[in-house]
Amino acid sequence: MASIWEYLRGERNTLDTGGQFKVTLTKSSPQHAITGAAATTGYLYVNLHWTTRTGAPRASARDTVRRLFNPRILRPMEPDAGQSAQHNVDLDLACMYELTDGKRGVVQPLGGLLGDLQHPPYVKLSGDDQYGAPSGETMYINLEKKDQFKRLLVFVYIYDGTPAFEQANAVVTIVPQSGPRIEVKLEERAPAARSCAVVLIENSGDNTLTVRREVRYVNGFQADLDRLYGFGMQWQRGYKAE
Repeated sequence: MASIWEYLRGERNTLDTGGQFKVTLTKSSPQHAITGAAATTGYLYVNLHWTTRTGAPRASARDTVRRLFNPRILRPMEPDAGQSAQHNVDLDLACMYELTDGKRGVVQPLGGLLGDLQHPPYVKLSGDDQYGAPSGETMYINLEKKDQFKRLLVFVYIYDGTPAFEQANAVVTIVPQSGPRIEVKLEERAPAARSCAVVLIENSGDNTLTVRREVRYVNGFQADLDRLYGFGMQWQRGYKAE
């Protein structure tokens, strides 16, 4: 899996999964089954990648590090004369989960709820990318604990910045240990949406995980997605750690 780690560190701009082909989930073909050893071995990688500004060139890992120490990054940038408007967007990757024992919760950067791989919910975020770095944000799902999962709702929300998913060029890629990687593009126009339910992963039994494209935009946040999918959790305002 060296190529995946190179991608996560920003050393590669594309995800090379060792010859795996790609399945793109669309409205007309919304579902894919992860079966056999791929559904029960190692980790499932879920990566969110986006570009933060319309027409902006791809930032290198070195450029991203420089920006971390530039106080101007905290202020919206003004568009250059004659160029299209630029949009600063801070997207967050997250997951609502329901386990077979009835436990429900969320893994997300807000509130520092980054999860755990060896204990429930067996889902963990690698961290929080606020600037659209080449590696994006990655979530790990421990497939050795597949039998503990009932359903996982992977979603994305705009924590800060312009509510314009179509300007973020966001892509969610799901990479099993074997078999094709699964790609979902968030490219529909949803001018007021702050959140998007991307995929629903369900344990279908017989060593099978069903991945279904959702791409359902809502104008609210986690509580609104919860009501839409019936997780039944209680929500309160959360903040990111500085």
